[in-house]
Amino acid sequence: MELNVHVCLHSYDMVHYGHSNQLRQAKAMGDYLVVGVHTDEEIAKHKGPPVFTQAERYKMIRATKWVDEIVEGAPYVTTLETLDKYNCDFCVHGDDITLTVDGKDTYDEVKRMGRYRECKRTQGVSTTDLVGRMLLLTKSHHSNVDNADYQLHKDNFGKGPKGHSPWTGVSQFLQTSQKIIQFASGKEPQPGDTIIYVAGAFDLFHIGHVDFLETVHKQAEKPYVIVGLHFDQEVNRYKGKNYPIMNIHERTLSVLACRYVSEVVIGAPYAVGKDLLDHFKVDLVCHGKTEVFSDTDGTDPYAEPKKRGIFRVLDSSNNLTTDVIVQRIIENRLQFEARNQKKEAKEMAVIEALKNKEDLQKTEAAITNN
Repeated sequence: MELNVHVCLHSYDMVHYGHSNQLRQAKAMGDYLVVGVHTDEEIAKHKGPPVFTQAERYKMIRATKWVDEIVEGAPYVTTLETLDKYNCDFCVHGDDITLTVDGKDTYDEVKRMGRYRECKRTQGVSTTDLVGRMLLLTKSHHSNVDNADYQLHKDNFGKGPKGHSPWTGVSQFLQTSQKIIQFASGKEPQPGDTIIYVAGAFDLFHIGHVDFLETVHKQAEKPYVIVGLHFDQEVNRYKGKNYPIMNIHERTLSVLACRYVSEVVIGAPYAVGKDLLDHFKVDLVCHGKTEVFSDTDGTDPYAEPKKRGIFRVLDSSNNLTTDVIVQRIIENRLQFEARNQKKEAKEMAVIEALKNKEDLQKTEAAITNN
C-alpha cells in the first residue's frame, strides 16, 4: 500500500496549541507527516527575531504526537524540489498567509502545481496575543480582553498602518468538548502499565516541560503519564504576578498534544492526596527541581505520596522556565513589537491586493455580461 506522505512547514516559534491543532489536521490528511522547521537565521530575515532557538523548536515539534519526522533547517520558501526531496505528495499550511521579506507568498509554486492543502487556523490564539499577554503583566488578560490597557497594547502591538490583519490580530479561544476529544489519546491504562502522576501549571507549554515529561516517561517500561493541571486561580496563588499566561482550557490542549502524556486532569487538587492516588491507582508521583509551594494551610502537597514511598524528584537537566521565557520577551520587547507591526503591514497589503483583484474581476464580468 502506497503511503500518502505530506509535509507541514513553519517557523514554529513559541509552539502553542494552535500549531498543534494545525499538525493534528495535517496528519489527518494523509498517512505520514513530515514537518519542516526553519532556522533562526531564516526566521530573523523574513519575520523578525525568534523567541526560541532552532534547537528548542526542533525538539518541541518532535514531541508533538502527530509528527512522524522533522526536517531541520527547512527552506522558508516551499518549492516542488523541497517536496520531491523528502518524498512528499503535498504540503499543508494554515489558512493564514506566509510572506517572504519582499512580500511574496511562500507557497506560490506548490499552489500553482496543485500540491498544496490548507487546514483551518485555530481561532483564539496567536503568538502575537501570547506575547502581548506577557508584556501586559495584568491578571485579567485571560478573562477580560475589554480591559483598556489590553486594548491599548493590542493596538500598539498587532496593528499595521491600515487596520487589523485577520491573521495577526488578537482573538479569544473558546474551548469545546469536541476539541478536547480531538486532542485526547482516548487510551485507558492497560495491565502492566506504570501509572505516573505529575502536577503543575504547565503554563506556556515549552521545551522545559517537554524535557521534564520525557524524563518522567523514561521512569518505566510501560508508562501511563497523567498530568494534573491546576486551575488558574490556584496557579496565580503560588506563582503570583500575571500568571498563568494561558488559561486552563489552553493549557489542557497544550499538554494533551505532547506525545509523552496519556491523560490530563483538568483542575487537579493542589494537594496530591489519598483520594486522587487511589482513584487513578497511581504507582509513582514525580516532580521536577522547581520549588514546591506549600498548600493554603501550610502543609506539603506531596505529603501522602512521600508517606507511601512513591514520590520521586527528577532532574531533566533543563532550567528553562516560563519566567525565563517572559524575560526573553520583555528584553526584546521593541524588536517583537516592530516584528508584529511589520508582519501585519505586509498582510494588510496582500489583503488590499486580493480585494482589488476581486473587484477588477467583478467589473470585467459585469462588462462581459452587458
